[in-house]
Amino acid sequence: MKFDHVAVKSLDIARSIEWYVKNLSAEVLYQDETWGLVRAYDVKIAFVNPEQHAPHICFEIDDALKDEMMKTKKFKLHRDGSTSCYTSDPDGNCIEFLKW
Repeated sequence: MKFDHVAVKSLDIARSIEWYVKNLSAEVLYQDETWGLVRAYDVKIAFVNPEQHAPHICFEIDDALKDEMMKTKKFKLHRDGSTSCYTSDPDGNCIEFLKW
């Protein structure tokens, strides 16, 4: 397992991405009206519409861990071809487990 990205709330994806590009020299990896992804200093930051996704921390997992997790979790297919499931830590923070 390895860290993949952190997702933060954005009320305006384009505005958020513009700010990160201007102020952190971020590279735009993906952008549409509902979701965006940038890389700043080797860290990926996703911008999520709070009506569609909760802010979260994401870890990329391998096939073996995904197979084990699928016994109790349902994985969802995303528009980029990846799959993931979500859980919460004891304090209610959202954690995503991602498999490419």
